[in-house]
Amino acid sequence: MSAVAVSSEPSIPTVDLADLASTADPAARARAVAALREAFGVYGLVYVKGHGVGDVGPLYDRFDAFTSRSLEEKQRFNRSDLWYQRGWTPPDTEKAVVASGQPDFKECWFSAPEPLPAEMKAQYPEIFADNVWPGDEQLEARAMRAGHELHLAGLALLRGCALALGLPEDAFASRCEGGAHVFRLLRYLPLTAAQTKQKILWGEEHTDFNLLTLLPGGRFHDPSGKVAPAPDAGSGLYLRTRPTAEHPDGQLVRGTAPAGCIVAQVGQQLEILSGGTFLATPHVITAPHTPGWSRFSAAHFVHLNAHEIVFPLPELRTPESVRAYAPPVLAGTYSIKTLVDIGLAPKSALDKLGYRHYERLATIRARETAS
Repeated sequence: MSAVAVSSEPSIPTVDLADLASTADPAARARAVAALREAFGVYGLVYVKGHGVGDVGPLYDRFDAFTSRSLEEKQRFNRSDLWYQRGWTPPDTEKAVVASGQPDFKECWFSAPEPLPAEMKAQYPEIFADNVWPGDEQLEARAMRAGHELHLAGLALLRGCALALGLPEDAFASRCEGGAHVFRLLRYLPLTAAQTKQKILWGEEHTDFNLLTLLPGGRFHDPSGKVAPAPDAGSGLYLRTRPTAEHPDGQLVRGTAPAGCIVAQVGQQLEILSGGTFLATPHVITAPHTPGWSRFSAAHFVHLNAHEIVFPLPELRTPESVRAYAPPVLAGTYSIKTLVDIGLAPKSALDKLGYRHYERLATIRARETAS
């Protein structure tokens, strides 16, 4: 993590989803829309209350129990064949695109909390795969519920985003129907004393490639495994705000929302569709300076439908945004390319893009040569 001082905590807006959806109080709705435009346009993130997301603590308890299983048992749910989009992801698997090359020091569980369209399962079998579960009914039920609740909150925010940009209310949300939405549980692993001295990060700074990411908040576990406050002020989730003249590299903001709130942040797809009006939020997960501590967290990733075009919407196109984000690309193709970039999909996945039946002509030529 680069050394960016935060002299004063930026005033990140808080948006109440009840105000954002209000038809009885237009003034309250207008204030919420304006706050969301400021939050995503200036900071790239917003605090959300009235979100309808339940307590994720019991879910973290169940995931804690799973991660305590033996490596051999967890490997049964390692679905590298699905590009780790379902089931268990081992430590040191994923890496940030712009990074030092250090893989993320974490283990994860991926699931899809929303229905999967049959046509997408056929066209993108790894990205739209059926869920995999480790035989823990509570883990499954709680993960599916949390992911769905976060998804509904995300759709509400996207409707607000459209209004904030002067677009029809469903401009973004309608493009998400049938998307490859993913709910992810994460456990950041304890560091040894030597690793803390090496300043190893739990997750290097990166931006998410989806449309919108929702974070219900994480928790730390001390070396004995008990839930405890962070051991130092420098550990946990930090998000980087949009660059300004005063702060050309942005400001690092601790990703701790006010009590009762969740965090939502802009992904690459939303940046592109908005023509850069909203900026994808860089974020980093720093490890404690004290060895033996771990951290549990979760994230829900709202994606565009795989058949949607990732390109600035017509109403938001300018010569500058067209140059910045050309050429247009299918969201499904965008996902495959990014999953290769971050080390979850093999490079051979890129061979599936475009026409790949040249061997028919090669076979004919081989027969002609043989005759």
